[in-house]
Amino acid sequence: MPQEQASQTQTHDDERYIIGYAMEPKKIQNLLKPSLIEHARKHGIDLIPIDINKPLIQQHPNLHFHCIIQKLQPKHWDNLNLHQYMSKHGTTTTIIDPPHLVRKLQNRVSMLEFASNLPLSVQNATVGVPYQAVIDIHKTSGDDFEEMVTDSNLRFPVIAKPLYADGTMKSHELCLVFDREGLRETLNKNAAAGSTTTPVVLQEFVNHGGVVFKVYVAGEHVRCVKRRSLPDIPEEKAETLKGTLKFSQISNFTVQDDNGAKSNAGHNGDGANHLSNIERAEMPEENLIKELARALRERTGLNMFNVDVIRDAKDCTRYLVIDINYFPGYAKLPCYEPFITDFLLDCVRNKPAFVCEENQGMNE
Repeated sequence: MPQEQASQTQTHDDERYIIGYAMEPKKIQNLLKPSLIEHARKHGIDLIPIDINKPLIQQHPNLHFHCIIQKLQPKHWDNLNLHQYMSKHGTTTTIIDPPHLVRKLQNRVSMLEFASNLPLSVQNATVGVPYQAVIDIHKTSGDDFEEMVTDSNLRFPVIAKPLYADGTMKSHELCLVFDREGLRETLNKNAAAGSTTTPVVLQEFVNHGGVVFKVYVAGEHVRCVKRRSLPDIPEEKAETLKGTLKFSQISNFTVQDDNGAKSNAGHNGDGANHLSNIERAEMPEENLIKELARALRERTGLNMFNVDVIRDAKDCTRYLVIDINYFPGYAKLPCYEPFITDFLLDCVRNKPAFVCEENQGMNE
């Protein structure tokens, strides 16, 4: 166990904390592994499930929650009637994280505004965001959206995403758009959805070596890992590609090299090429990762999130934040049990620095 983890998980035998978790069943299954529950228990934390379908004030009448961690849809907040509970226990119960703060990450434009012009003190590196444009098919004509693309410094290919990252299946329908006809096709499909359609975010595609750095943040605890990402597309090839490609089809996407041979854009036949890309990729400097996590905690007021960061293939000092997700899949991290337990101990012993006083905004 890393020294940081070992030093944080020491506790007194008579010290017990009650932490409730309010989540949908799938999230509970993914996060609350028996190994985490047992590790937390050994370090003074009792993790208690909260029924998300009835008022919290009616649950566990003999327990007082020191802290509640949550990942819920707005309708479940109404069911819990947390305002009623917090009016009674608000000064002694901390919510991680308040829903009015989480909501800001559900819009892919406001999400990346948090990462713009961050006050980082790291030398020889910059952190920014890709160019973006929002197109609302109901408010923008064909000529207008082409002008918007040009004015936003975008060039094909671009990534098309629904504006709202609300956890629904539709919010994960992302695709690569290679030309104007592909953009028209994407927008027309969106318009065909009728009243359920949402605006589309077009995001600059930047070649980044096929590797994304995922920065997991839980309070002051930060971990960075490398993961497979979209493959690079050479500029000369990008000009020949047409239409669109869903992210779900990326693994079958092939680009012909200069000698006429076709290679898989995600990996070669046995996956060794992409694996070597990940292995070869140098991790960002630790100071950069810590500074980024700290700055985003201050900007968002949140404690539990992860950040997807890419490094420009043309400039190894240029990093771009492309996504921020609330309450990510921490169980994917190796040894995630002490990582989460240490954070929870911080929550109950020392109120997280960026949680609003008395959890104001619970009713928003």
